[in-house]
Amino acid sequence: CSAIIEDDRVEIVGSAAGSDEYILDWDSKGGAVLHIDCWNEVLRNARIRRSKGATIKISSVEKSLIKEAAKTAEFHDSQITIQNKAKKIADLIVNAKYGIVFTGAGISTSAGIGDYRGKSGKWTEQDRQAIIEDTPTSSNDDDDGVPYEELRPTYTHEALAKLVEMGLIKHVISQNGDGLHGLSGIPKECLSELHGNVFLEICEDCGEKYDRPFYVLDDTSSQYYEDINESGQSSLAKPLHAVQCMLCDLSHRTGRSCDSCGGYLKDSIINFGDNLREDVLTTAERVAKESDLCISLGTTMTVTPACDLVLMGQKTLRLVIVNRQKTQFDYLCITKDDKKMDCGARVFGDCDSVMREVMVYLMKEKDKMKWKKRDKLDY
Repeated sequence: CSAIIEDDRVEIVGSAAGSDEYILDWDSKGGAVLHIDCWNEVLRNARIRRSKGATIKISSVEKSLIKEAAKTAEFHDSQITIQNKAKKIADLIVNAKYGIVFTGAGISTSAGIGDYRGKSGKWTEQDRQAIIEDTPTSSNDDDDGVPYEELRPTYTHEALAKLVEMGLIKHVISQNGDGLHGLSGIPKECLSELHGNVFLEICEDCGEKYDRPFYVLDDTSSQYYEDINESGQSSLAKPLHAVQCMLCDLSHRTGRSCDSCGGYLKDSIINFGDNLREDVLTTAERVAKESDLCISLGTTMTVTPACDLVLMGQKTLRLVIVNRQKTQFDYLCITKDDKKMDCGARVFGDCDSVMREVMVYLMKEKDKMKWKKRDKLDY
């Protein structure tokens, strides 16, 4: 079970390296790779309270590791399975009257941005470190070192932009603030960025919007307030323009002024505690309610009210979920419709790999070559 498996596998994260006392061959980073059937049996035994009915003898310590690892286990469908499901996804897209896409951090990992709940994600690493050291974790290094200006759209970003251009997808709702959807060419009227955009700043007085070619956030101001919140003092001098947000306790002001009214400009990023922008949420709710197909890519759909949008579509809603981790909505993909057919498709895998297969069925080869040449794609 510990060997590298080519397909139909699960990758898990634990919090300790291998030991002779453990059933699994944990690697130095506390991970392991198993066939899905093997993992299901191991997990079942780890959850058994009494020895009666157990088929594997697992120590109490390793049971805890296995149950913790189950929270972030990543599943990988075989290539054949992905190809078969891609055909169904393509059919759903073609037959939809109003198809929308809901995206999360998982579509940007191949661009160089870490996700949050994956086996190597930020929150996963923090939780694992807390288990090892039994100490609280800090989140003040979110997005440290991400060169946003240098990032380029992934294959998934480009494919979605093409599907919007073709009229097969009507709208994209995103939880990402990296700006890659806009850079891929999706028109503003077809995009709702629920959690803001690191390249967009807005006047706090007149509401004028400014799309910049640079990262607009003032991290120094936010770091100052974060230090004050945590320890009551900071080694940083408080910037003159900085003002603490009453909702997220950080600072949204960027240090620049509005060309129209001279008011302070603020970033558009939604931090923990902030409310979503009403205009963005209203548009997202409108298109979600109109949809008869929703394709969720690269998200576990755990953050509200964003994830509520996924289920607002018309009856019967066709739902497609592509993600390496299980979600609370997986069962809806295999719910039967009036014709006893699955209402959608559930694929465990990387978004880029899945979207490549989907585009095979949606575009002729000569059209794909023209598309790649036109947009200078090197995928």
